[in-house]
Amino acid sequence: MTDATRVNLPATTPDVHRAMVAFGQAAEDKLDPVIGVLVKIRASQLNGCSFCLDLHTREARSAGERGQRLDALAAWRETPLFNDREQAALALTEAVTFLAVGHVPDGVYQMAAQQFDEIELGHLLWTIAAINVWNRMAVATRLRPPAHVDDGTRR
Repeated sequence: MTDATRVNLPATTPDVHRAMVAFGQAAEDKLDPVIGVLVKIRASQLNGCSFCLDLHTREARSAGERGQRLDALAAWRETPLFNDREQAALALTEAVTFLAVGHVPDGVYQMAAQQFDEIELGHLLWTIAAINVWNRMAVATRLRPPAHVDDGTRR
């Protein structure tokens, strides 16, 4: 089977696609939008989802996120560019995304629980779950980002 013959999920299962869109929106409803977009980008990096990386990095830039932080996101532990809340969210994102590796360690969960109230933490967990579903579907169907020119260097 070639990429061209992989299923188009929005076209073949529009009801599920609409439900996923609504799920993702509800998940992020009570979450700081900066945290939300960082989580979506980091999970997409970990899952190798080029479509979601393109979508969410463009979203972040449009919302005013600094390029330096986006460039350093994959090495967030090695830079002072991310605050304690962002670091806790990113650590939880990695643990939930790589669930089979070591589940979610108590220390990672406690770090997040110290930075977020219960409602925010719930929304953070749902946001992590939603982006992981989106990543898996985009990777499974080999969804690619559209060809567009952002800064004159992309063809």
